[in-house]
Amino acid sequence: MKLWSGRFEKDTDKLVDALNASIDYDQRMYREDITGSIAHAAMLGRTGIIPEDDARLICKTLSEILDDADAGKITFTPENEDIHMNVEVLLTQRIGDVGKRLHTARSRNDQVALDLRMYLRTQMDNIMGKTIALIEAICDKAEQHTESIMPGYTHLQRAQPSTFAHYTMAYAEMLKRDLLRLQDCFDRTNVCPLGSGAMGGTTYPIDREMTAALLGFDAITENSIDGVSDRDFVIELAGDLSILMMHLSRFSEEIVLWSSTEFGYIVLDDAYSTGSSIMPQKKNPDIAELVRGKTGRVYGALTTLLTMMKGLPLAYNKDMQEDKEAIFDAVDTTSLCLEVFTAMYKTLTVRTERLRRAASEGFINATDCADYLVKKGLPFRDAYTCVGRLVHYAIENGKTLETLTLDEYTAVSPLFDSGVYDAIDLMTCLNGRKVPGGPAPEAVRTHISNMRDFIARFREFSDSEETD
Repeated sequence: MKLWSGRFEKDTDKLVDALNASIDYDQRMYREDITGSIAHAAMLGRTGIIPEDDARLICKTLSEILDDADAGKITFTPENEDIHMNVEVLLTQRIGDVGKRLHTARSRNDQVALDLRMYLRTQMDNIMGKTIALIEAICDKAEQHTESIMPGYTHLQRAQPSTFAHYTMAYAEMLKRDLLRLQDCFDRTNVCPLGSGAMGGTTYPIDREMTAALLGFDAITENSIDGVSDRDFVIELAGDLSILMMHLSRFSEEIVLWSSTEFGYIVLDDAYSTGSSIMPQKKNPDIAELVRGKTGRVYGALTTLLTMMKGLPLAYNKDMQEDKEAIFDAVDTTSLCLEVFTAMYKTLTVRTERLRRAASEGFINATDCADYLVKKGLPFRDAYTCVGRLVHYAIENGKTLETLTLDEYTAVSPLFDSGVYDAIDLMTCLNGRKVPGGPAPEAVRTHISNMRDFIARFREFSDSEETD
C-alpha cells in the first residue's frame, strides 16, 4: 500500500506506476535524503513537535539505514516510487509507528528540493576540483613551453607569433571563468528550502534556521511557493556545465587538428588513443572526439530543463520530476570528460620542432615588418600596404620575408635597411610582445604565476566557505 493511498479506493494502474516511479535514478540521492531526514527529525525533537525520545530513535535508525545503504545491503524498490518513500518505508519497517512521525511538518515537495540542492552542491565541488586539476595541467605544460614558438591563428589561417604556452593558457582563462560561474551557482544553490512544505509552509513551530545550519546551508528560502518550485539552480548549473563543455570541445578540436599528420604539433599517448579495425597505421584522437561529441549531450540537458520549466504554473508540478535525469547526466558527463581530458593532456608530447617550422612558413611576422616601417615614420596604413606587396611578391617567388634580399625590400620602400632582418626574426617578434596578456615568454610566465595564485585563492575561499 502506498503511503499516500488514504483517499483512493483502488490501486494505480501498473503503467502509471512505471511512469510515476523515479527510484531508478533518484536513489543516487539516498545519502542526502537520509541526512536531510536526520536533521529534520532532530529539529522536530528539539522543538517538541515530536517526543525527543522518538526523534533520537528516528535519527539512530536513519543512521543505521545510511550505513547499510553505503555497504550495499539495501535494495530500493520501484513499488515505493522514489528515494524519499523508500527511506520512510524502511524506517517504519524497523521501528514501527515511531517512524511514521518523521514526515511531520514536511512534504515530498520540499524534501526533494532539499535533496537535490544538497546533491548538486557535492557535484559542483567535485567538478570544480576537476576543473582546477585541468588548469594546473595546462599551467604545468605551459611552463615547459614558454619559448616554443608556434603560429597563432585567426580564421584557421596563420596570423601572428605565439607559443604553445601562450596558446594553451587561453584555455586556462576559459576554465577560470567556468570556476567562477560554478562558485556563483553553488552560492545560489546553497539555500535551504526545507520547511516550505507542499507549497504553503506548515502550522507547526519548526525551526528552519536549525535544519539549515545542521545541513550546511548559508540561508533559508524566503518564500514557500518558490522554495518548492524553483529549479533555477538546476538550470543554471546545466548552463554553466554547457559553457564548460563548450570550452572542452574547442580544446578538443585543437587536439584533433594538432595531432593530425597535416599539423603534427602533438603526439598523443597510446593510452589515450585508439586504432582502426582495418587500417593498421591509424592512431585516432578518439578521446578528444568523444569529449567534443558529448558536449551536445550536455546542451541537450539544458534544453530539456528549460523546456520542462517554461510553461509551469506555481507551485510544484510533476513535470519537475524530469529535472533529475537531465542534470544527473549532465553532471556525470562533464565530470568524466574533465577527468579523461586532463589525463590525456598531461601525457601528450609537444613537437616543438614542428611548431617552429610552421611558424616560419606563414608570414606571421608580417605585422612586425609593418611595425618596423611605422617606427621609421611611415603611417601604419601605408606600411601595411608595403608589406602586403612584399608578401604577395614572396609568395609568387617561393620566398619568405626572411629570405627576401635587401634590394627586394628597398624596391618596395626606401625606408628598409638591414635592420629589418632582426625586426622580423621570430624570437624578436615574440619577445617584443611583452604587453600583459601577450605571448612574450616574460608575459606568459607572469600569466602562469597569476593563474596559480588565483587557484590558491580559490581553494582557500572554497575551504573557508565549507568551514563556515
